[in-house]
Amino acid sequence: MSLAPAERFARLRLARIDRIGPVAFAQLVTRYGSAVAALEALHGLVRKSAAAPPPSVEAVEREQAAGDAFGARLLVLGDPDYPQMLAALDPPPPILWARGDIGLLNRPSVAIVGARIASAGGQRIARGLAGQLGQAGHVVVSGMARGIDAAAHEGALETGTVAVLGGGVDDIYPPEHAGLYARLVDQGCVVSESPVGARAQARDFPRRNRIISGLSRGVVVVEAEIRSGSLITARLAAEQGRDVFAVPGSPLDPRARGPNELLRQGAVLCEGIEDIERAFDGLRTLREPPSAPLRFDDDLDDAFLDRVAALLSPTPAPRDEIARALNVPVAQVAAALLELSLTGRAELLPGGLASL
Repeated sequence: MSLAPAERFARLRLARIDRIGPVAFAQLVTRYGSAVAALEALHGLVRKSAAAPPPSVEAVEREQAAGDAFGARLLVLGDPDYPQMLAALDPPPPILWARGDIGLLNRPSVAIVGARIASAGGQRIARGLAGQLGQAGHVVVSGMARGIDAAAHEGALETGTVAVLGGGVDDIYPPEHAGLYARLVDQGCVVSESPVGARAQARDFPRRNRIISGLSRGVVVVEAEIRSGSLITARLAAEQGRDVFAVPGSPLDPRARGPNELLRQGAVLCEGIEDIERAFDGLRTLREPPSAPLRFDDDLDDAFLDRVAALLSPTPAPRDEIARALNVPVAQVAAALLELSLTGRAELLPGGLASL
């Protein structure tokens, strides 16, 4: 059943508040029962603290109008056409903008990622593997970057491919991929968590990578250096319960260090589609959302918030551990961490973690 129009609008507005990421969004909707009620409750918090106010109704209406004018489709968590693989994440991204065939977002998918400055051999491998995956019924997901990403999209254009962008769905980057972008919109799908009109910044790419892995049953890394976005995508995939595959390479090539390191850490060796299909035959069940939602305790005061904040550090800590240190219920700590995150004194992370 579709969300009511007022709730869809409220979810977009809630997702656009500064300092509210997917974790805080999910907790606010759980705590108050709906985005409409959460926005109403936030008015009181804004008045008594430095919490960022929600964007105006007019600002959100402008975002919707810009998306509509560009031919983009708004997908809101809770809608029937929201991607099921993303909905199973803890927590899911609250909203997406999409152009093209959104039906591809709910088909079995495999991500292929790798180096921007890729070798000719690496690009050939990515293009060929993408074509084979497409012929076997898989949608290929990547990030439309130079090198391996572009080769993967090109190999799967005829069978179905999804590009996840860091900026808005109208942000064609790199500019020389304008032709590829047009073909992706025509034959595949382009999605983004960012507003239409937004230009990608460094902070946007970890969110982009999380969606790439989240949409996919598995992630294949073809050429990547040790410190690269591709290895971040592989780590996120492992955390999400997806399979991680790595194409081995020569130790003389720095671009092989990333995949080779993944293999040492237990990634599945990938020399062809047979290795992927063999792993999927025994695919474990993806983590399901918690059946019992977290209950929140609203009996808070400034002194208690200060005590919780004092236990935070740059190293993420489980809220259960904080509750034990204070000898209070987890619900009380969860409520405190949510309020601290809204006022910029804490950062909420997946898995019940929090940090400064």
